[in-house]
Amino acid sequence: MNIIIITPAAPGSKAGNRATAERWQALLDNAGHNVSVVTVYHGEPCDLFLALHAWRSYEAVRLFRSTWPDKPLVVALTGTDIYQHQYEYPNQTLYSMQVADVLIGLHALVGNDIPEVFRDKLVTLFQSADKPGEQVTGLASKSAFFDVCVIGHLRDEKDSLRAAMAAKLLPADSRIRVSCAGKAYDAHWEKLANKEALENTRFRWLGELDKADIKNLMASSQLMVLSSVMEGGANVVSEACRAGLPVIASNISGNIGLLGRDYAGYYPVGDAQALADTLKRAENDSRFVEQLRMQVSQLASQFTPEKELESLEKALSLAVQRCHGNTP
Repeated sequence: MNIIIITPAAPGSKAGNRATAERWQALLDNAGHNVSVVTVYHGEPCDLFLALHAWRSYEAVRLFRSTWPDKPLVVALTGTDIYQHQYEYPNQTLYSMQVADVLIGLHALVGNDIPEVFRDKLVTLFQSADKPGEQVTGLASKSAFFDVCVIGHLRDEKDSLRAAMAAKLLPADSRIRVSCAGKAYDAHWEKLANKEALENTRFRWLGELDKADIKNLMASSQLMVLSSVMEGGANVVSEACRAGLPVIASNISGNIGLLGRDYAGYYPVGDAQALADTLKRAENDSRFVEQLRMQVSQLASQFTPEKELESLEKALSLAVQRCHGNTP
């Protein structure tokens, strides 16, 4: 099929939406489709239109649906779509959900968090990650610190400095060091991160890193903290599971929908003291860390490129059937 994917993130951006669009393009190209990734849509013809982000891609979705009413449309829901924009901008966000033939949700609990009327068109897709090479494994044991990484752009939705705040609550003899990798969303977040790095001896801000450096950071860390207050299904969880890196995560739907209800590494969202207590336990209880490592390793098989392509093809096929009136 000739497929157009629209994403709000420009070429060269390290935003999650851009990475997802380009990964889906590669997977679908390899499967025999012809895929273009665009940031602006002018009504060009295609066999199927896939919009990343219901709210941010609203104008493109509206133009596609009005220009090509008989062509299949897939909308992939982001965390801000599900947990923010469907309430702040209901007309646009719910319109995109309404006119889509298929919705893609990136974690297993999305169906609980969108209007019931749309649940029958939902396909769950777990984003994939490559398995790390031998050259980036086994580095964590060589550090004098108990290294904890936080990976993602610094912004409100990520609660990006929560691990840094928690580190300040640890006992004086703690070896924990928090390393945060990601670009500041704006000048406010840049100021916050720089201030934290100056005042907190257990925190360092590494800025935006390339893919190879991210892999090395994960390999040299004992744990990863995912502190988000809202999350549509973070790809960094896929990367951690494939790398066998234990995760401590806020107990929100977007994290539970990837790691499972029985995962042992949750803490109450926004609670720095609870996160500090969990980090202290991890530093002093190797059995706890090994339990988390075993759990993420057991989940790794659901985050393979093969599984992601299978879910993509399912979504495309279902969209074609529904568009042509052949609802399964």
